[in-house]
Amino acid sequence: MRTNKLHLLSGLFIGLVFFSCNSQKDASDAFGNFEADDQLISSEITGKILSCNFEEGMTLKKGAEIAVVDTIPIQLQIAQMKSQLVTIQAKNQSVLAQMAVVTQQKKNMEVDKARILNMLKDGAATQKQKDDVTGNLDLLDKQLGSTRSQERILAGEAEVVNTQLAQLQDRLTRCRILSPINGMVLERYKKAGELVATGQSLCRIADVSSLNLRVYVSGDQLPHLKIGQKVKVLIDENTTKNRSLEGTVAWVSSEAEFTPKIIQTKVERVKLVYAVKVTVVNDGFLKIGMPGEIKFID
Repeated sequence: MRTNKLHLLSGLFIGLVFFSCNSQKDASDAFGNFEADDQLISSEITGKILSCNFEEGMTLKKGAEIAVVDTIPIQLQIAQMKSQLVTIQAKNQSVLAQMAVVTQQKKNMEVDKARILNMLKDGAATQKQKDDVTGNLDLLDKQLGSTRSQERILAGEAEVVNTQLAQLQDRLTRCRILSPINGMVLERYKKAGELVATGQSLCRIADVSSLNLRVYVSGDQLPHLKIGQKVKVLIDENTTKNRSLEGTVAWVSSEAEFTPKIIQTKVERVKLVYAVKVTVVNDGFLKIGMPGEIKFID
């Protein structure tokens, strides 16, 4: 009877040891939650939101129009600048016409001067006639110089207005807020009809085609990890079954931190852990905040 009891106890001990070994073998190496690299979409213009083309949970393509801010004030400024440009161009045409007149007068005066010089040689003209035509030529040169100065001033004014127009056109373009990435709208902060200030956020989006599983490992596990390493990722498929995915180690923290309260670690007594990001391709099953586990692949 005593021998039977000994055999029974030995069998139970071996079974417990075997179960313990299998449990340790099947245990995950790290635990954490899925997160995404989100991005705030902000307005670069102050004004009233005319339209919002997004809702929470909506998937946006890169370049898709998210919202439009009121463009009327900028369009009015553009119209004003264009009117100023037309006025400057009209003044410039008048100056060019004056330059043409003065240039022609100078050519005529030079012909007269040549004639008078020839007549002066023959004694048919006086020195006063020569002095008068020379003085008139000097006067025409000064008028021509003054007119050219006006042309340069008008050209400078036109350049300033064109620069202001380019700035306004740029602001007009920024009234249309476009999605910078392919992503899902996680949170919405503004609606159509509301006022928005420069730099104020409209929504928060993230590319969920792949998610990062942030896990925490102890110092003795750290040597087993490197950037680009493949690991097995486990998530809950149902109450009794796990789903296995492949992940890639994308980042390992260079500094230790205290274990977050929501994270279970492999060695309970370890208080300092290292954060690790594991990138996992999302087939639509993964959700932000979902818990996950990893196992090192031998």
